[in-house]
Amino acid sequence: MSGYPDGVKPLVPPGVYAPQDDTDLLVGALLDEPLPGGADVLDVGTGSGALAIEAARRGTRVTAVDVSWRAVCTARLNAWLARSPVRIRHGNLFAPVRGQSFDLILANPPYVPAPETGRAPQGAARAWDAGRDGRLVLDRICREAPAMLRPGGVLLVVHSAFSCPDRTLTHLRGEGLKACVTRRRTVPFGPVLRSREGWLRRRGLLVDPEPREELVVVRAELPV
Repeated sequence: MSGYPDGVKPLVPPGVYAPQDDTDLLVGALLDEPLPGGADVLDVGTGSGALAIEAARRGTRVTAVDVSWRAVCTARLNAWLARSPVRIRHGNLFAPVRGQSFDLILANPPYVPAPETGRAPQGAARAWDAGRDGRLVLDRICREAPAMLRPGGVLLVVHSAFSCPDRTLTHLRGEGLKACVTRRRTVPFGPVLRSREGWLRRRGLLVDPEPREELVVVRAELPV
C-alpha cells in the first residue's frame, strides 16, 4: 500500500488480516472509481485499515468497521501513522453505521470455503473462513449493502471464484443494482487453501491440476 509517509510501513500484528492479492485487486478497482472529494466511503471488514487509508487519500470521508477489536486497534494505529483521518468503528458488518448512507462501500469479507465444524469461525480464522460455500458473510453483504447506498452509489466486493461470483451477481441484481465482474486475478494457493486442497478437490471445486485460485471484484451500482 502506498498511503504512508516515506519510511513508514503499516503494522499488521498476528491475528489481523494482512494486505494480500485480494486487497491489491480491490485497491485497483477503488482507484478506477471517479469519486468526488468529500464522498462518503465505508470499508467493511477493514482489517489493518489498508483499503480505508487508500480511500482517504482520494479526499473522501471514510468510515471503517471490523468485528475484531485487534483489527480496530491496528487500523486506528495505521491510520495515525499514515496521517489519515479515517473513522474506525468496532462492530459486526453494518451494525455500527446503521441508518447512514454512502457513495461507495468497499468489502473484502471472509470468503474461503471451510469444512463444517458445527461452530462459528474463531480467532484469526474469522478473517477468512466463511462456511461450507464461502458465503457466510457474502450473502449478508448482498442483502444489506444495497439499502446503504445513495443513488448512483457503488459497492465493490472482492472474493474467490470458489465462493460463486454468479450468486453474488444474482443477489445484487435482484436488489435492483447493476452488477458485473470488473477485475479478475489468478493466484497460487496460500497456506489456508493448501491445507484444504484435498477437500476442495473432493467437492469438485478444484479441478485444475495446479492449486490456483481466481479472485474477482464485483462492482454493483445503485441506479440514480
